Amino acid sequence: MRVLLIGANGYLGRFVADRLLADPAVQLTALGRGDDADVRFDLASGSPGALTRFLDAVHPGVVINCAGATRGGARELTRHNTVAVATVCEALRRSGCGARLVQIGCGAEYGPSQPGSSTAEDAVPRPGGPYGVSKLAATELVLGSGLDAVVLRVFSPAGPGTPAGSPLGRLAEAMRRAMQSGDGELKLTGLGAQRDFVDVRDVARAVHAASLSAAQGVINIGSGRAVRLRDAAAVLARVAGYGGALHELDGPPGPLRSTIGHPRADSDHMAHPGHGAPVAYPYPDGCGSWQQADVRTARDRLGWRPRINLEESLGDIWMEAACRI
Repeated sequence: MRVLLIGANGYLGRFVADRLLADPAVQLTALGRGDDADVRFDLASGSPGALTRFLDAVHPGVVINCAGATRGGARELTRHNTVAVATVCEALRRSGCGARLVQIGCGAEYGPSQPGSSTAEDAVPRPGGPYGVSKLAATELVLGSGLDAVVLRVFSPAGPGTPAGSPLGRLAEAMRRAMQSGDGELKLTGLGAQRDFVDVRDVARAVHAASLSAAQGVINIGSGRAVRLRDAAAVLARVAGYGGALHELDGPPGPLRSTIGHPRADSDHMAHPGHGAPVAYPYPDGCGSWQQADVRTARDRLGWRPRINLEESLGDIWMEAACRI
């Protein structure tokens, strides 16, 4: 099976590439903006015609799009998350390769949901920020393209490679700094949000399964369980061996027993070991206080279930943070 992977050097794309390379039946070609891609091409500025000519030359059976942007203004997010996908869809329509498209969407497309609920694929999307809007627009382009296509709505990925600027990455960095400086107290804020964390390696397994399946439409990829950030913080402290006190300044009184933190960097305004008053920092995905995926469709149509628990994911995040100089 010839597979064209777009965005192989991104957070999700690296693990998808590893998963595909482990399959001896897959012939993988990576397309991206970096020098180490097999083919250099910028989806946000390249023409559909140029991409069509490449598709006709390589003739993949599956195209997987892991490319996109998570940060930036509305214009930049639209270019990299929506215009880029329009280019992929148009090129596939023009091409004679007949490839299946696996598009990586995100849980932020749904927006806020009712606490205690599980969001299924038939929920009406109401994204709460420009990132979710740009990804939802891409999903609608894919679903309306007439292609053999599936969109995997990935909720909150975690594990090795987690960006340092993400909430879990910032927490690990805050703890590393506290331990490095010998601070016996880490004051945290903004830990009330609950998210459905899924390990990035499980996401890669889902992408591989989707590339082999005939499933179409939207499929949620998550753990099926919402976890409060303060609980994740307590787990991370245990994994890291942090013996200091964790105090949540905008939550229940007293130290955190089993909770998640923010770095002390002034630019983040999320955590200050030992002293100082942090400023509340909302979870940045526009999904409010709660998000939990209904993952029955992934089980039924892809034969997929998550395998890696959050403690293992947090352990890998901590190992990478601890190795930073």
